[in-house]
Amino acid sequence: MSAGGSLLAISDLHTAYEENRKIISGLRPGSDEDWLIVAGDVGETFADIEWVLGLLSERFAKVIWTPGNHELWTPQSDPVRLRGEHRYRRLVEVCRGMGVVTPEDPYPVWRGEGGPVTVAPLFVLYDYSFRVPGVTSKKEALEQAYEAGVVCTDEFLLHPDPHPSREAWCQVRIAETEALLAARDTSLPTVLVSHFPLVRDPTLVLRHPEFALWCGTERTADWHRRYNAVAAVYGHLHIPRTTWYDGVRFEEVSLGYPREWKRRHGLAGRFRRILPAGTTP
Repeated sequence: MSAGGSLLAISDLHTAYEENRKIISGLRPGSDEDWLIVAGDVGETFADIEWVLGLLSERFAKVIWTPGNHELWTPQSDPVRLRGEHRYRRLVEVCRGMGVVTPEDPYPVWRGEGGPVTVAPLFVLYDYSFRVPGVTSKKEALEQAYEAGVVCTDEFLLHPDPHPSREAWCQVRIAETEALLAARDTSLPTVLVSHFPLVRDPTLVLRHPEFALWCGTERTADWHRRYNAVAAVYGHLHIPRTTWYDGVRFEEVSLGYPREWKRRHGLAGRFRRILPAGTTP
């Protein structure tokens, strides 16, 4: 691979919105060597997810995907009725059929400008540990969220089957992901890709702090240091920006809902360039 390609990232495409579908239809690489990270929330139905990832995999040299919470929903509108772990595993099968890299596949190595770097898509979920100050239990935190009227749709549509709870599934995913990260080539730095932020700090700017409950886990707080990250990519918050923690660049790469990106002066900067580091394409 020559230096002409870039490692790009986007998330939260929310394909159910017609205006977003038009944007997705227009997403194209700047080079035949560009890779694209898709950090979750492509859509809610298998048909939408397959359409988006299929289209992008035809256009980009490589597409790397990790699920958001929306892909894991089982909405009434989707004829595919799989839930929880079974839904996720079927999504992995669909992605593999299109050549899209998933969290269950060997981590690819970006060898373009800024590389070599291991690109690690992570599927970890959340465990209700991002609580507002003074709240010490999940029960109390959920009561507070319901009272404030800030409750994530996951509580109704994201089923943890066969795990007893979403936080139990999160614990399993943490163990499995740590094993995969430990088995990587440790001589190379990493780009860590997760739908949910690996550290809590990005959630501190949420308009409704109660929503942080559904945004990650404290157990990943040191992963950017432990796994030698040069960048961490995430979405979910719909607050695209660049921040730095412990000298590591964190990129929130959401497109978001039409009402949100319209407030951000249209579609400028819809991709984030992760490598080589520099301005947004």
